[in-house]
Amino acid sequence: MRDENGLVDSDYDPYETEQKEWKKQQLKERGKQLLTITSPILILILWEVFSRTGILDIRFFPPPTAIVSTFFELATSGLLWTHVSVSLYRIAMGFLLGVIPGVIIGLLMGLYAPIRHFISPIVMAFMPIPTLALMPIIIILFGIGDFSKVVTIAGSVFFPVVINTVAGVLNIDRVHLDVAKNYGASPKDFFLKIAFPGALPVMLEGIQMGQAIALLTIVAAEMMGATSGIGYLIWTSYKAFMLKEMFVGLVLISFFGFLFSLLLRGLQKRIVPWR
Repeated sequence: MRDENGLVDSDYDPYETEQKEWKKQQLKERGKQLLTITSPILILILWEVFSRTGILDIRFFPPPTAIVSTFFELATSGLLWTHVSVSLYRIAMGFLLGVIPGVIIGLLMGLYAPIRHFISPIVMAFMPIPTLALMPIIIILFGIGDFSKVVTIAGSVFFPVVINTVAGVLNIDRVHLDVAKNYGASPKDFFLKIAFPGALPVMLEGIQMGQAIALLTIVAAEMMGATSGIGYLIWTSYKAFMLKEMFVGLVLISFFGFLFSLLLRGLQKRIVPWR
C-alpha cells in the first residue's frame, strides 16, 4: 500500500487490514441481530406496562406474563401439545403437497413453452381465488378430517411456488440453455442440472412465501370443521371469551412463522450463498 507521497508503506499489513474489515463486518452483523430482537422485546415490555397500568383494558389485552402463565398451564395439561402436533402435521403435509407439484410444474412450464401456454390460463384463473373460499367444496370432496385441511394448505402454497419457479427458469441466461442444447443435454439434464439450480434462488423466495401462507391458511381452516389444532384453540377460546388462551394460540402461530422463516433463510444461505 502506498502513502500520500506515492511511497510504499512498509508498515502496511494486509492480514491485519483484512482482520479489521472482518471485525467491522462482525460488529455490523451483531448490530443487526440486536435490532432484530429489540423491537419485539420493546413491544412486550410496553404491552406489559400498559396492561398493568390500565392504559390497555386487561380484559381484552391480558399482560404477556399472564399469557406465559396460561401457556405453561396448557402445556402441563398436555392439551396444548395435542393442538400443536395436529397443526404441525397438517402444515407439513400441506406444504409438501403444495411445494413438490409446484416446483415440478413450474420447471416444466419454464422450460417448455407449449406447456406454459397450456397451463398458464388455468393457473391465472385459479390463483386469485382464495383457497379458503373453496373450503366448502373441499370439505364436500374430502370430508372434515385432516386431509381437507392438508388440501386447503397445499392449494394455498402451490400458486406462489409455481409462479416463482416459472419466473426463475425464465430468468436463466439463454446462453446456458443453448450451450446445453449444443452439447446434446438430455431432458433430464435440462431439468435437473440447468432449470432446477438456475431457478433455485427465485424458487426459494416462492417457498418462503408459501410457508407464510400455509400458517395463515391453517388457522382459518381449523376454525371451520375442525376439533383440534391451533386455529381451533384460537376460535373456541375467542367464543368462550378465554382471551389468554386465544393469545397463546396467536403467539404460537407467530413463533412458528418466525422459526420457519429463519430455517428457510438459513437453508437459502447454505444452498445459494451468492444471494
